[in-house]
Amino acid sequence: MDWNRLEGNWKQLKGKVKEQWGRLTDDDLDRIGGKREQLEGKIQERYGIAKDQVRRDVDEWANRQGW
Repeated sequence: MDWNRLEGNWKQLKGKVKEQWGRLTDDDLDRIGGKREQLEGKIQERYGIAKDQVRRDVDEWANRQGW
């Protein structure tokens, strides 16, 4: 998956991220800016999920998006 492409299209993808992880705020998404590590960290913080699980969840989500 090409996270550089994802970062470049972040504004278009924010809605899809929010559908998947609804506890993330618009401010969270603006600060994340498409950066994977920040996305994973914020998901961990909001949902209390282990780092390894978050990484798998983000990979699965990105693959479903065609990234």
